[in-house]
Amino acid sequence: MDPIDRGAEEYGHDGDSHAPRPRPARDALTPDFSQHKPSLARTAQVVTGDLLLTVNPVDGSEIEACPPGAERPGRPEKLDAAARAEAERAAQPPVPAGPAQPELPLLGRQDERERLVRLLARGRSVRLTGPAGSGRTSLLDVVAEDCTDLAPDGVIRLSGARRTASDLLYDLFHAVYDAPLHRPDRGELLGHVREIGAVVVLDDAEIGGAELDELLDATPECAFVIAATPEVPAPSAETALEEVFLGGLDRAGGVDLIERAVGRVLTEEENNWAGDLWFESEGLPLRFVQAGALLRQRDRLRADVGAVDEFGVFEDELPEVADFDAESTEEVPLPSLAEAAAPAPLLASRLSTSARAALRFAVALGGEVPHQAHLPALVGDTHADAALGELAACGLVSPVGPRYRLAAGVLTQLEAAGYADDVEDGALAAARHYAWWAGHPSVTPGRVCAEADAVLTALAVLAPTVTPPDGAGDEDEAGTEENIVVRLARAAAPAFAAGLHWGAWEQALRVGAEAARTVGDVSEQAYFQHELGILALCCAQYDLARTELEAAIGLRGAAADKRGTVVGRRALALVADRTGDVPGMRATAGEEVPDARSEQSASPPGGTPTVRQPLDTAALVTYQSTAGGAKERGGLRGLARRNLVAAGAGALLVAVLGTVVTLGATSDNNDANTPSDRVGVSPSADQDLDDGSLDADQPKSDTGRTGTGTGSPSATPTDPGPDGTYGTSDDPTATGAAQPSDDPTGTKGAGGASGSPTRKPTHSPTSRPSTRPTNSPRPSTSPNPSASQTTPAPTDSPSASPSATDTTGSMASASASMTASEDAGSGTPGETAPVI
Repeated sequence: MDPIDRGAEEYGHDGDSHAPRPRPARDALTPDFSQHKPSLARTAQVVTGDLLLTVNPVDGSEIEACPPGAERPGRPEKLDAAARAEAERAAQPPVPAGPAQPELPLLGRQDERERLVRLLARGRSVRLTGPAGSGRTSLLDVVAEDCTDLAPDGVIRLSGARRTASDLLYDLFHAVYDAPLHRPDRGELLGHVREIGAVVVLDDAEIGGAELDELLDATPECAFVIAATPEVPAPSAETALEEVFLGGLDRAGGVDLIERAVGRVLTEEENNWAGDLWFESEGLPLRFVQAGALLRQRDRLRADVGAVDEFGVFEDELPEVADFDAESTEEVPLPSLAEAAAPAPLLASRLSTSARAALRFAVALGGEVPHQAHLPALVGDTHADAALGELAACGLVSPVGPRYRLAAGVLTQLEAAGYADDVEDGALAAARHYAWWAGHPSVTPGRVCAEADAVLTALAVLAPTVTPPDGAGDEDEAGTEENIVVRLARAAAPAFAAGLHWGAWEQALRVGAEAARTVGDVSEQAYFQHELGILALCCAQYDLARTELEAAIGLRGAAADKRGTVVGRRALALVADRTGDVPGMRATAGEEVPDARSEQSASPPGGTPTVRQPLDTAALVTYQSTAGGAKERGGLRGLARRNLVAAGAGALLVAVLGTVVTLGATSDNNDANTPSDRVGVSPSADQDLDDGSLDADQPKSDTGRTGTGTGSPSATPTDPGPDGTYGTSDDPTATGAAQPSDDPTGTKGAGGASGSPTRKPTHSPTSRPSTRPTNSPRPSTSPNPSASQTTPAPTDSPSASPSATDTTGSMASASASMTASEDAGSGTPGETAPVI
């Protein structure tokens, strides 16, 4: 019988007419062994600048211009005092589970404390430099409490571990402003942080030099206290930072700290031992905290031995409690000076099994300690969350932002003690756990971002172990073992994007893309390439975005992923819209350049041609677009585009001029009705190359035909007739009206179909413009006696090859046109490009 839903059988009724009582809502993390429906993919929408990013972990993130209205948030408001206090509490590391540990006071730091507060009250920024283990974090805690009321926006705690200057600016913005799922662009970010007036406590800083200058210049109303180790690059000479160096404690302060950690007064032997430790450790407070933990363990072991000797209780279990023989050892000796100098292995050997297992995971993750909520699943013990309390009490871990990390020097000491023998196994187990956990719908992006360091370290450790599959069996194994890197990156990357931890997002994507390429997973590689393109687009890196998106589209095409291809093309279209490019129209060899036009009569929108040719030559005219104030794309790419246009125009001009010369050469020069003898008084305006006027179309008559004057040009047949001689009575008569052909190659007839007789041009290429004075001599009606034109043999093809002399002239004209086009490549935006 169900204790929650008691049916009718409880009251002796077998019927099921009563509806069952509704079950209480289950906790999100409570396992449910009933049948589940497939959960929906966890998506999120993030506004970044004027773009709307929809994080989609299935097909890839989608991005579009942010629609006007409610989708784009307004100006963010600052958090109130209560919200700031909650944010500050969330920035603190969690309290370890288990018995409460006594808080150690800050000893020997009163002078540094007062100096820091005095400088911050004046609005000065300070850099606190001290070696690892000198107590910088403890000093910052008390300074933050003293400066609560100094600035209007209070005290902001930030962690500089693995953070750049840009990351810190975004962290500062979200710590002050109420802007969930909103990541402003660079300009908006700088505008918002300039209005922040707060005391910023930055611990574990890893930036210096120009990056530190960038952070300070962007926040002129903030006073910083920056804690860093001497290994961090120093600030530039122009930076107005006060330097405060934090050294070690004196001998009395070290002994006092050990007594407070042990909870009793030291004996004379222990006092001498503490003096030797102070000399060796140079007074670092961390060493005294660990020394106090050694003495506490020694007291506990002595108490256990005394209880066995006096009462005999748990005598059979004693070897599992301690690593010594109770019968042969009456007193637990003090640790040697070498053991006190590197106490991590000795301290770990006296901890519980769960605590030692947690240390092995921390060593496998490069010093990152998993959150105490993950320890039961990783260790396999339901009470393993208390292991973090043991490690913190012994001084083996220290807080770093909202999490814990192995204390200074502990990682090296544990690796030397053999804790690094199974690093890959530990990292693989952690990666499997994080891959399942990060992809669970109940886990928020913020929680995944809090574990970003552990996740990224697991990826970094396992990435070099990924190998390409050799065969079918190895490929299956790669899908379960080596491919864990791809699985973890695929699960964590969307959470990093939605949680606005874009630095971790980029690292996860790059590791995942490399792992997917190694194992040959095309679909996963396409996903990572697409996400990298989206990230570059959000950061206004358009060239990188185009490269990544084009690669992703190609991979998805190979994998037949239609949905992903559509998403990638939409993002690529947005890149083209931002840069002014036309997708797929970038000039390459063999492509038709969209800037080349053949219109001549209409005035082009991009400018006015500077060189004109007769209508029958159908010259190729090129323009440079200036509509909409578009910017000129300079550099090698624009130069290559212009050179390609010039080369194509010159080649086409050679072919056209050759055709015209051929048609003129094959015409009957003895015909009395040649166009050169019938030039009217009002020829076409575009026949003059030197008058500086614009080209004009041929005037049309009432019948819709074009002509030059009252006479119409005669049509010359291309077939000589049965007798094989041009100009005889058996030549076929041309059909249709005599008008200039719109086909410069002469391959279309009056009806527009190929194969029709080709019409003769309206004027001879050697004719001069009709704008001469009336008393100028008329062109000769006799055939041109120049030796440069020879009459070739009759042919039926309208595209006969021109003579050698004509070809040379055409090539010279094309070369001059190409030279003019290349010279125009260095012009300024908006100039009209030279036209051929």
